[in-house]
Amino acid sequence: MTPEFTGVERRGLMFVLSSPSGAGKSTLARLLLSEERNLEISVSVTTRARRPSELEGRHYRFIDQDTFCRMRDHGELLEWAEVHGNFYGTPRAPVEKALGQGQDVLFDIDWQGTEQLSRLEEIKPDLVRIFVLPPSFRELKSRLERRAEDSPETIQRRLKNAELEIGKWANYDYVVVNQDLDSSFPAIRAILAAERIRRERATGLPAFVAGLLDEARELTAGTSGISDPPGESAAS
Repeated sequence: MTPEFTGVERRGLMFVLSSPSGAGKSTLARLLLSEERNLEISVSVTTRARRPSELEGRHYRFIDQDTFCRMRDHGELLEWAEVHGNFYGTPRAPVEKALGQGQDVLFDIDWQGTEQLSRLEEIKPDLVRIFVLPPSFRELKSRLERRAEDSPETIQRRLKNAELEIGKWANYDYVVVNQDLDSSFPAIRAILAAERIRRERATGLPAFVAGLLDEARELTAGTSGISDPPGESAAS
């Protein structure tokens, strides 16, 4: 369980995980969703074909290109990008609703989508960006091959794109090297815990503090203020 301001209202945050394909961000995202309360995944729309291990509405919403372009052109997407020849995007309405209700939203998106989110002034205070790096490029290649979901040609294209993607690390708030889940997952949970209790996110904190001070005035009414420490008198 992640510590938060108990009983104090706060606005939700946008928790972004990005990485080159195969570095482990999707695995980390699944672990976060299974272990953290008050966290929901932002389900992206995509025009790519569904993989055998993916479920409609859980991993992605799979749509055709005409539908995607219509959503993009009508401002229904917070961000969108073309990745490996396919389109991906984040629907706007469910994210804005969740944030307003104090719900944290997890984003499993690439650097292009993150850059677009970063340019939206109205959501900048809500944004927490984490870039996940592999321990080595050789290990990245091995992970893609072990996944056994892509053709050799697709793997080579992903590796080529990874060179560009890795170069975007400095545009993120945090960088985690995913040597193994035993070290990287606790690091990401620690980031989430700290960001949840930032003063700026606690929208109910001014009212909470005002209530504390009202209570203090009631309990200290008629007293003269701070007393001297035991054993000391006012006069020297």
